[in-house]
Amino acid sequence: MKQGTQSSAGTGLPDPRTRGSRVPQQPRAADVDRNRYLADGSGDVRGEHTHSETPIPRPRAVVQRSSVRGQILDALRTALAGGELTPGEVYSAPALGDRFGVSATPVREAMQQLATEGAVEVVPNRGFRVVERGARELAELAEIRALIEVPVMLRLARTVPAARWADLRPLAESTVRAASSGCRATYAESDRAFHRGVLALAGNEQLVQIAEDLHRRAQWPLVGGPVTRGRADLVADAAEHLALLDALGAGEWDVAQSLVREHFAGTA
Repeated sequence: MKQGTQSSAGTGLPDPRTRGSRVPQQPRAADVDRNRYLADGSGDVRGEHTHSETPIPRPRAVVQRSSVRGQILDALRTALAGGELTPGEVYSAPALGDRFGVSATPVREAMQQLATEGAVEVVPNRGFRVVERGARELAELAEIRALIEVPVMLRLARTVPAARWADLRPLAESTVRAASSGCRATYAESDRAFHRGVLALAGNEQLVQIAEDLHRRAQWPLVGGPVTRGRADLVADAAEHLALLDALGAGEWDVAQSLVREHFAGTA
């Protein structure tokens, strides 16, 4: 999927009118919060300069205030997976807030979470830079995921009843539809949901959380290019989900074992 068009005046932001990963506009009270945020000096303390950034049209609809930070975090993760946030580019919280129609505060909080996860890094007096990473890091993440998930899946293949695997078919079919759309961000979300559903059968919440964190990091964009896997790769990947469930439901252990190993070998 192509990256969004960069806006002018140094924002480094894609045009929100051309992308799908947007949080709807917040009520007018959000503007009051933003003005209060600027008036109390907290914006200046952060040192993020906004005078050179061109205002970005706000999307429509309304953000529920109780979930603003979570929605912004989800939107930023989607933008990362879809390549809208470019590796090496610096984004300020006020400019992103203008894009999403919220104050800078929830954006900054969401960016701090992404910094904790390693997706971005804080740039003093400017904002947050999207971390640059290469193919080697992607290969390392794939190796770690395989070390964790493959043994668990193979154990589940021998112990989980066929009917339980059938329950996961809607998740697998969702990945097929997402892959057919060609949208990398949409596929990334559905792919994580499928793997999360499989691993949840192990009954180990810590395992699920660790595996999901690794999976999300593996979906961040590489430096020097928009994406590493095209639509055909996504479609093939999604087809393996259905094939795996078919094998597991039929009790074909050898086939399932081969599919699991091949699936992770192709994630790098």
